[in-house]
Order: sequence, then C-alpha cells, then structure tokens
Amino acid sequence: MTTKFGYTLMTEQSGARDLVRYAIAAEEVGFDFEVSSDHFSPWLTSQGHSPYAWSMLGAVAHATSRVELMTYVTCPTMRYHPAIVAQKAATLQDLAEGRFILGLGSGENLNEHVIGEGWPAVSARQDMLEEAIAIIRELHTGELTTWEGDYFRVDSARIWDAPDTPVPLALAVSGDESVERFAPLGDHLVAVQPDKDVIDQWDAAHDGASRKIGQIPISWDPDEKTAIARAHDQFRWFGGGWAVNADLPTPAGFEGASQFVRPEDVAEAIPCGPDLDKIVAAVKEYVDAGFTDVAVVQVGDDAQTPFLEGAAKDLLAELRAL
Repeated sequence: MTTKFGYTLMTEQSGARDLVRYAIAAEEVGFDFEVSSDHFSPWLTSQGHSPYAWSMLGAVAHATSRVELMTYVTCPTMRYHPAIVAQKAATLQDLAEGRFILGLGSGENLNEHVIGEGWPAVSARQDMLEEAIAIIRELHTGELTTWEGDYFRVDSARIWDAPDTPVPLALAVSGDESVERFAPLGDHLVAVQPDKDVIDQWDAAHDGASRKIGQIPISWDPDEKTAIARAHDQFRWFGGGWAVNADLPTPAGFEGASQFVRPEDVAEAIPCGPDLDKIVAAVKEYVDAGFTDVAVVQVGDDAQTPFLEGAAKDLLAELRAL
C-alpha cells in the first residue's frame, strides 16, 4: 500500500483565512490529504489562535478539489452533542463531495471545560465516546432516530442531508485497552506515536483493511536555531504527554507544566531546521510501524508559507521515495 502524506491545518497557530490559504497551497504543492485540529483554545498563549474548525473546513472544502479532509480530532461528547456532530459531518461530506473523514476522540479538558459541565474521568469519557459513535452511525443512515442512553438523549432527529454513504470514522487510540475497545467501532485509526504493536492490534481487528493515520510535528526553517526557538515557543506543551495534557484546563496550565522544557528537549523530539533527511527519518518511523497515512505539522504560523513554497515539494519527493 502506498503511504499518503498530509498537511495539518493547525487552528491553534493560525487564523481561519490564513488556514484556507495554506490549505489551497498544500493541495497545489501535492499533499494527499489535510487534517484540522478542532480546539476551543490553543495550548499556549504564544500560539494565539483558535478559530472554529468546522467553518474553516467548509471553506477549505469549497476552495479545494482533490485533497481529502479530516478532523484530527473532534470530541463528540461535551462541547458538541453527537447529533450535532453527525449533522456537521454530513454537511461537510456534501461540501467536500465525499472527501471527508470524521476523526473522533475522547477530548481534552482544555476545550471541553468551557461549557461549565466539569471534566469526567477517562473511563466515563470513553463510555461517552462509545455511545456518541453509535448515535452518529445511526443518524448517518438518514432514518428518524430516538435514543435514550446512559449519557445522551436524541429525540426524533433526522439528518435530512444524510451522506449517500456513511462518513468514515477514524478513532483516536493510544494503547492496548483503547484499541481493543474502539477497533470494532471505527473504520480507521488515529494515533500520534509510531507504536507498531498498536497498529498490529488494530490491523488484527480489521484484517489489515483499515487506514492508520498518524501525525508528526516538524519545524522546518533555513536556520536551525530559528527552527528550534520557534518549536520551543509554540510546541513545548507536548512534553507532558497525553495522559497529563488531556486534563490541563487552560493555556496557563500548559505554561506551568512546560516551564522546565528546554529548547534542546524540543530539538530532540521534533525535527528542526533545513535538513529534510532528518524529517524523512522521523516520518519513516511511522511508515515502518505500519501507518498508511502521515500528516506533518509545520510549527509556527509565520513558517507556513516559507515551508510550502520552499521545502514542501522536495520533502514530498523524498517521502514518496520511502
């Protein structure tokens, strides 16, 4: 299977109009797909943005014609009721003419606490996600739906513009237990670590006929020191890992949690600078682990146009040579 390579529309670091411009440029330069984060808040104040992903993706769907589009990922349990997610996904699938994949996960406190309903324990969040998936699947049939569950109610709802075929669901997983639970419920996998055991376990549940969609941050720049400084300023939040990051409620919390992350720590974890071979080697870890799709995250709003115009085409050529 040929690996597909994608570009990330990072809503935390760019405004909506700029993201649409980048999406057009990424399609023109040759990326196969584009994924969008779906946040209410950036992780760090220095990132400085967080437009509504679904409005932006609607514009991108209209402005592009070839690239697949995907949320990476949407939480369909608190900030959004699953019935609303089902309607949004069906509409975007129509706008994109079948190019949309709905990425779903159990969410982060950073985005979900804003509605004032607290932040459930991880076990409850996964129960909610499982129920939300069932509701979305049901509504995408276009049939009149009523649902009385443990967490959600749906009262005589119908998606009037239901997709001709159900929107593919890609589910975020991180370990054996989540794969065991969610592999039977999802069409594709989402993961952000090149863990071959997770991929093999997921494949066993799908007979290998599923896409495994990964994502990796990079900080390309002609000057390595500039690339490292940018990555440290914008992306040091990753240091706590998802077990910690999922529970932090505000950018101030991420500032505190990442205050001792050094530039050299970031440079060890994220390929920084002009060396494309370094980026290719990092992406190769995902390919070797069995990922079918890998999206790059170019760090920094001010670096998007230089990356897309100055490095992306050569990087894609090297990646396809893998």
